[in-house]
Amino acid sequence: AMARPLPPEASAAAALRALRRAAAFVSRALPLCRAHTVEFYTRGLWERLVAARPEAVLQALSTAGPMALGRPLAEAAGATAVFRDFKQCLQKYFHFLFFTDDDTFSNVFCENSKKLINVHLFALAAQYYSLSNLGVCTPLEDILEAWRGDSQGTTGVKTDEFMNNKKSHEVQVMSELVDKIANYCGIKQVIDIGSGKGYLSSYLSMQYNLKVYGIDSSNSNTSGAHERNRKLKKHWKAYQRRGRGNLKSQRWEKSNDRPVESGMKCTAINEKPFIDSSLQGQDQVAIQPSCSFTEITASETSKQTEVDSVTRTYSDDSKVSEEVLAMLNILPADAVEDFSLSQCNYGELCEEEKVQRKMASLKAKASKSSESDLYIPLTSCITAETELSDIITDLEDCMMVGLHTCGDLAANTLRIFTAKPEIKAVCSVGCCYHLLSEQFENQEDCTEEVWGFPMCQYLKDKGWCCGRNARMSACLALERVAVGQMLPTESLFYRAVLQVMIEEIYGVTKSNRHVGKTFSKSSSFIDYVRKCLKKLELDDSKLPDSCIMDYYEKYKHRMNELEAFNMLKVVLAPCIEVLILLDRLCYLKEQDNIAWSGLVKLFDPVKSPRCYAVIALKKQS
Repeated sequence: AMARPLPPEASAAAALRALRRAAAFVSRALPLCRAHTVEFYTRGLWERLVAARPEAVLQALSTAGPMALGRPLAEAAGATAVFRDFKQCLQKYFHFLFFTDDDTFSNVFCENSKKLINVHLFALAAQYYSLSNLGVCTPLEDILEAWRGDSQGTTGVKTDEFMNNKKSHEVQVMSELVDKIANYCGIKQVIDIGSGKGYLSSYLSMQYNLKVYGIDSSNSNTSGAHERNRKLKKHWKAYQRRGRGNLKSQRWEKSNDRPVESGMKCTAINEKPFIDSSLQGQDQVAIQPSCSFTEITASETSKQTEVDSVTRTYSDDSKVSEEVLAMLNILPADAVEDFSLSQCNYGELCEEEKVQRKMASLKAKASKSSESDLYIPLTSCITAETELSDIITDLEDCMMVGLHTCGDLAANTLRIFTAKPEIKAVCSVGCCYHLLSEQFENQEDCTEEVWGFPMCQYLKDKGWCCGRNARMSACLALERVAVGQMLPTESLFYRAVLQVMIEEIYGVTKSNRHVGKTFSKSSSFIDYVRKCLKKLELDDSKLPDSCIMDYYEKYKHRMNELEAFNMLKVVLAPCIEVLILLDRLCYLKEQDNIAWSGLVKLFDPVKSPRCYAVIALKKQS
């Protein structure tokens, strides 16, 4: 294992340099990030934070920065070289513009008022401090090439038949990568942290024959995963039966096009069986003399097999028997069930073959009775101190994975990986940054000793704190907005005006209650306000409709301020995500037992906005 060279990676110095630069920019933009749109009118956020008019801001953002030059330019036909040249010019320009000025960004933000004064430069800076421009990511193609190995798990199974488009995309891409890492490291056990509904775990076990332990803190998720996995197996077997039907028809068509030769041909047709023997279904590997099309039925196998389509011409029955026996030896011991000799019409089997068949059948039955499922959902709350051996009794050399692990769970996954010698690799895609705990936020209320942010020494030494609203902003999906998916400006406007009414009419400035998704259930602004007031337990009986509409009319001409402000936050979102992800990468770079670590863009960000994986491999012991 791990004999081949590792993919290229950013050095520890390069990762730290990128983090330091991104942190310098985000620190100046934090007032924008930390502002909450609920308080947009009550706190006068536009007047306090932005010097330009809303129309000018929207115009500048549409002509410069990630909204103008991100995805469309990068993906335009023939634009690759142009985009690369643009990035190089941008990097040189910003290095000169900002880093000759001691990282103060005084030409973007006013030194005295702290307001944003140059939206054009702001947009270009946000573009520059995105992961795609900082030069610290490893391309997925490089990873797959370096770790391609001999894995042959892919069978063209359409996951979109039992997952939505987003989940299907994520599971297929991540599963292929996890399988390649597991093969590279020579391991067969995978621990899926925060496994949720079990889609990734089920797919890894069924498609790639990896033994997967899916751990989730929610018992209902674990129970649901058990039931969902049962249904997936049923679907999988139906899928295979359809595939076998297609293969049969193809074989009949091919045989009718082919003249019968004087010698007998034996063709082994690969169906790539991929489900463990516990699934109780039937798969087929056909051994096909050209005159009889007899099929040998085999159980679904517990390890990946690949038997290439080969054709041989034989002059007598004994040679056919030798070839059949040789092919059966290629298959795993539990791939062959009881075989009825009456099915064969090409001569009596030799004694050696009979013994071989009988042994194979006995092994198959023993395997069925002794093997457990390859996917095992478990319920447990994972922390940095979790002892995996207490949860998984047969823990062996393994890798940890996490597909959109929430908040601190992503950080704790990395901590467990670095601390436990059995865990040889990790592939973690985090999400829900707003749920991260921060060491330097609300310190008087915090009794924790392990926090989700920061992880690396540089940000710890700086006492870095994003704040919940900034972390919430990091969850925004810039790429979706860039391709035309609109922001929910009207619902945000409704909520911001409602806040003005709550404070002015009811004198309430703080409340533990939330209005939730009332906007989608409301027919008008009046209906929205009344439903929200009921949820907040505020009496609306003496509040006439005319009063509610007066507030709407007072602020509706300022809706463009809210739209422009939210666009500024969307443009900043990737920069805050950069800070969180580079913090995790730098933490890994600080460890002595890591052979390779990197950030990899796994998913299409329009389909799956949280698209970056933190990947690392341990040094060989």
